Amino acid sequence: MESIANVVVGYGVAVVTQMLVFPLFGLHASLNQNLMMGLVFTGVSLVRSFLLRRVFETLWTIQAQR
Repeated sequence: MESIANVVVGYGVAVVTQMLVFPLFGLHASLNQNLMMGLVFTGVSLVRSFLLRRVFETLWTIQAQR
C-alpha cells in the first residue's frame, strides 16, 4: 500500500509542479499534456527505482558472499 500511495502522490505532485513551473519558463501545456508528461516521468521513475534496487541487491549479495 505504501508503494502504491507513493506512486500516486508522486504523480500528483509532478503534475501540479509542472503546471506551476512550466509557465515560469514560457512553456504552456494543456491539462491533458501535463497529465501525459506526468505519466512518462512516473514511468521513468519506477524503472529507475527498480533498476537501482536490483543493482544494490546484487552488490549486497556479492558483499555477503565474501
